[in-house]
Amino acid sequence: MSLPTPSAVTVRESSGLPGEVVERLVDVFAEHLADSEGGMAFSVHRAGRPLLQLHGGTADRTSGRPWTADTMAVLFSGTKGLTATLAALLVDRGRLDPEAPVVEYWPEFSAAGKGQVRVHHLLDHTVGLPYVDPDPAGPAQSLDNRLMAERLAAQPTLWEPGTKVAYHASTYGYLLAEVLHRVSGRSVGALLRTELAELYGLDLHLGLAEEEEPRVAPVFRAEGYRISTFLQDDPERRAIVDRMYGSSLTAEEPPFNSRAHHAAELAAGGGIATADAMAHLYSLLIAADAPILGRETLARATRTWSEGSDAINDRPVRFGLGFELDDPIGTYGPVRPAFGHTGAGGGLHGAWPEQDLAFSFLTNEMRSEDVDRRVKDLLAVLAETA
Repeated sequence: MSLPTPSAVTVRESSGLPGEVVERLVDVFAEHLADSEGGMAFSVHRAGRPLLQLHGGTADRTSGRPWTADTMAVLFSGTKGLTATLAALLVDRGRLDPEAPVVEYWPEFSAAGKGQVRVHHLLDHTVGLPYVDPDPAGPAQSLDNRLMAERLAAQPTLWEPGTKVAYHASTYGYLLAEVLHRVSGRSVGALLRTELAELYGLDLHLGLAEEEEPRVAPVFRAEGYRISTFLQDDPERRAIVDRMYGSSLTAEEPPFNSRAHHAAELAAGGGIATADAMAHLYSLLIAADAPILGRETLARATRTWSEGSDAINDRPVRFGLGFELDDPIGTYGPVRPAFGHTGAGGGLHGAWPEQDLAFSFLTNEMRSEDVDRRVKDLLAVLAETA
């Protein structure tokens, strides 16, 4: 089918989606792009193959470089889905048990009464270690996975693990990077490269090589950008939020565009990829031939392990073993079941398993969750195929 191409939007389409749905997706994408100061991409895959790839706008506002099919951006917490996939791989191979005490893999973690903490408490955001104490002394320390893990191992939890759920924005990465290293003997970035990126030809990076820097779209915040928008008028919990994020998202000169940040292997928020690579990954996870994970392992990783109102942020949440799951506020559109992971500022990557559809929305313009309609509108149209 030949489609008219709206100004500034590049469309690559394969058969598999109804023509009227494709046309509406293109129109919705173009409308949001016209209201953007940056660029964005939306990709839909089935069975490891692209059905629709849209991209457009500006990747770099300083140079005017356009967003192309090869443009990458920081995934922020979309990275957690990659880390969850790596953990599931080790579970699938019998090397990691979600029900086992963390100390079986990381003996030092037993300090401060944490000997009975289970691996799944780290993955499902119920462990009660939402920030590092003491706070990192500058960006260099916050980029050091092993140092941050050492500090977390010495800390007591804020609550009995498993009794509350609260999003562990950064510490999820430090904790899981250490567990994966203890189990595999390799860093989380090396695991991603060898077990996913190279093996399946995916343009995914955790510890970006310097020669790839020209392809990265610098991220910027839209005017009025805010974090934790569900939390209202609670100074005590807002102070916890500030400790959780530090200045990573709100500083005058945030670190996420720095070479040091891109090179670090931050397993909670430092991944860099194209939208097409993320959609491809999730389509392989749900593919009938199960090339990445066994069916039972995926089902275990994407069943509900924790849910409720976030004890810190007041946001409704539902987690599997590191993956976000469809929730009461429709984060993954109107189709259930769904799983994946969102990223700060508007990115979203995931799948609708029963429809055999995987998708990724990636942007360099960060918008607050309570006002951002971009991916919500795209998924609402895509759901018409379900």
